[in-house]
Amino acid sequence: MTLSAILFDVDGTLADTERDGHRIAFNRTFDKFGLDWHWDVELYGRLLAVTGGKERIRHYVDHYKSDYLKPSDFDDLVAELHREKTRIYNEILESGKIPMRPGVKRLLQDAMERGLKLAVVTTTTPENVTTLLKCSLDPDSAQWFDVIAAGDIVPAKKPAPDIYFWAMDKLALQPRDCIALEDSENGIRASLSAGVKTVITVTDYTKDQDFSGAAAVLSDLGEPESPFSLLQGQDYGKTFADVDLFERWHA
Repeated sequence: MTLSAILFDVDGTLADTERDGHRIAFNRTFDKFGLDWHWDVELYGRLLAVTGGKERIRHYVDHYKSDYLKPSDFDDLVAELHREKTRIYNEILESGKIPMRPGVKRLLQDAMERGLKLAVVTTTTPENVTTLLKCSLDPDSAQWFDVIAAGDIVPAKKPAPDIYFWAMDKLALQPRDCIALEDSENGIRASLSAGVKTVITVTDYTKDQDFSGAAAVLSDLGEPESPFSLLQGQDYGKTFADVDLFERWHA
């Protein structure tokens, strides 16, 4: 089988955006709306089991704020909260405080030079994706990707595989042609359910999750001067992840 495309998750995978990005933006939004809601680091880790920002807000209210009386326009409120949170999050990104994870830029450039297709496959909003790429990778890096599958383009979010099927349809590729890069249990459940082999780079939030079925689990992609740590699978004698190594995992 020939590897034709690498499919990238975003939050936690391209960049470690959750703790000091999304979480901070949610809390600033709650403060602005006069809500006594606060997501500390530990609580936010539990909330990450729910994919999608609007879904995460609803889950929090249902499971952690039993005393909260939902207004009749609660769905509208959730949507408004999420819009404001997205605006604040993009301000954080534009400040340049969220770097790409080790090896990401190098792998993307290697893949483009080798003629592989690239796709983003995420549940975060398209605006979040493009701002992160522009501010933390390269001003024109959104153009590096053949497909950006993001947000609410499919109704069922990860761990459902729908976003993967949507992206592969746009790429005109089959699961056997692709490999995915994810960071979470929900992510690998989605990719494997879509039939796509998957590599994991863990974060502090996800390092203890179940990655059964992964082709490999790494601390990060590594750099020539800063090797990754192999947590599961084989490294085939490599110390940083490049296209050659992804082709070995794919095969």
